[in-house]
Amino acid sequence: MQPTDPTRPLKWYAVLALLFFGVLPAVMIALLVARDRTPGAVGLLLIGGVPLLLAALVSVVQGFREADPEAGARRFHLSMAFVAGADVLLLGGNALIRMAAG
Repeated sequence: MQPTDPTRPLKWYAVLALLFFGVLPAVMIALLVARDRTPGAVGLLLIGGVPLLLAALVSVVQGFREADPEAGARRFHLSMAFVAGADVLLLGGNALIRMAAG
């Protein structure tokens, strides 16, 4: 009988959160800025959002490499917190700047 990995669902959630709630919104904001369809100040949000996403990526990789399941779970939770912070910064900041500009 194989031992089950208690962090297996958390691994899936962390990777999906990084992709759908981290990388996808960052790419969408970058495309809006590149095509000049949003105020130029929105591009400054990428300066703070991209390092948060990189920190989330590093945390996910460290979580996969962690031998202790509890330490790995802490890494995955930390990565999802970084993704949430990047989301608030990028999408919330974009909305606030658009409301102020328009």
